[in-house]
Amino acid sequence: MSSERLIYLPLGGAGEIGMNAYVYGYGAQDAERLIVVDLGVAFPDMDGTPGVDLILPDIAWLVERKDRIDGIFITHAHEDHVGAVAHTYDQLGAPIYARPFTANIARRKMDEHGHPDDAVRVVAGWPDQVQAGPFKVGFLPMSHSIPESAGLIIDSPEGRVIHSGDFKLDPTPIVGEPFDPDLWADVSKDGVKALICDSTNVFSQHPGRSEVSVGPEIEKLVRGHTAGMVVATTFASNVARVKTLAEAGVAAGRSIVLLGRAMRRMIEAAIETGVLTDFPTVVSPEDAKSIPRENLMLLVTGSQGERRAASAQLANGKYMGLELKEGDLFLFSSKTIPGNEKGVIRIINQLSEKGVDVVDDSSGLYHVSGHANRPDLERLQDIVNPQIVVPMHGEHRHLREHVKLSEGRGRTGVLAVNGMMIDLSGNAPTVAEYIETGRTYLDGAVQIGALDGVVRDRIRMALNGHVLVTLILDEEDEPLGEPWCELMGLAETGRSKAALVDVLEEDLGQFLGRADAKTLRDDDNLTEALRRIVRKSAQDEIGKKPEVTVVISRMH
Repeated sequence: MSSERLIYLPLGGAGEIGMNAYVYGYGAQDAERLIVVDLGVAFPDMDGTPGVDLILPDIAWLVERKDRIDGIFITHAHEDHVGAVAHTYDQLGAPIYARPFTANIARRKMDEHGHPDDAVRVVAGWPDQVQAGPFKVGFLPMSHSIPESAGLIIDSPEGRVIHSGDFKLDPTPIVGEPFDPDLWADVSKDGVKALICDSTNVFSQHPGRSEVSVGPEIEKLVRGHTAGMVVATTFASNVARVKTLAEAGVAAGRSIVLLGRAMRRMIEAAIETGVLTDFPTVVSPEDAKSIPRENLMLLVTGSQGERRAASAQLANGKYMGLELKEGDLFLFSSKTIPGNEKGVIRIINQLSEKGVDVVDDSSGLYHVSGHANRPDLERLQDIVNPQIVVPMHGEHRHLREHVKLSEGRGRTGVLAVNGMMIDLSGNAPTVAEYIETGRTYLDGAVQIGALDGVVRDRIRMALNGHVLVTLILDEEDEPLGEPWCELMGLAETGRSKAALVDVLEEDLGQFLGRADAKTLRDDDNLTEALRRIVRKSAQDEIGKKPEVTVVISRMH
């Protein structure tokens, strides 16, 4: 029996949607050569990660083995697949391979962080392959909601693995390549050991709809609105949808304005790399001010309720001199990602207060998903006919359901969540070991561990408020004057109707008046005592136990 093995290890994206990072390895145990597939980010929320800018996968396991990494392969340019390449480049340093559009987006990210452009290498689609250590990797075109998505064909001495990437089976995607079942059948005909497969829509029972199906509906809606301005938002990366929206506006006699940095960046990248041709002419926000409202259509970022995006700014008031008014139409040509409902509903209500008519996707007419539904997953499995199916890109419930689906079709299904290393060698996959995985937060300009306590302290301050106690002691270890308190995020008065700061200072002063010399000499004990008094007094007064910082200064 060979001592070499083929391993698959998800570090992000398996058991969650977002932050994708997958590792494949081949070689002797603990000496495998490695490739990484995708390095994405997840987005923070105010409840669990206040103040955090981005959430990155914990790549500590990879960093320890960086000398064994032969390449990083990016399947497509969505943030949850490419967003971490620049943030992790200093730690990993491996060459990054991507198709032209994805490479364009990746290079822009590398530029912003001062990394070399040539770290990102452009690869053509199948049948071209990249030799990366013991692996040969090829990009197999696949339709998705962003141009030039690809599955990966990963050839190893242990057989062929296909990593699906995010996909849908769309014969008419408008921008990017259509799904080609003959090509997928051809690359699978000699046998596929494992299909590592997108699970996002495993619970959707109807076959997925083509991108082309939303065009006529959007055009009908835009044509039918003749009074004021029309505004539409969608995912900026869905270049095909942006094109459909723009063409609907032009057909209705409207000039098109792109608002939001991400929207302009994606369209520029698509035109630069040749995946987008004949996009309608756009006018600048400055020129738009002189065009009658009924002749304008704005295409804006912020379909998920992001506070700084163009949608939220327009809902709040003006954005780049443009303002929404009663009788305007606002279209969400997008699905609200679970967890973003609050932000989207806030924008819809703000627009409603302005008298704007809002149309969302509840009808199903103006948006189609970029992910394969259950019948499409079954169809891809039957085309590829892998020995093993390993679901990825989904929450635990998605992965589990996808395993059941695979086993119901007579294939071996493997439920592998982040940190579970699977040995794909031989005919029966096994769990080789468990790796500790977690998250890394980009917090301002620095990366911090999720368990470092920074965010936990921030949440505690947000929940409980904060008191700073300052005390000065003289050479005899006697208090020099009274201690004083500064309050943040706390009610000013409590049950006794006196100012809370006065109550706290009075209780601290009384304690110090009674304290013996031993207590006053010991900074640690004194700090703890003062902290306890503040928390108890605040609890009695306002029903809250604040976070407390004590500063003791000694005059020596």
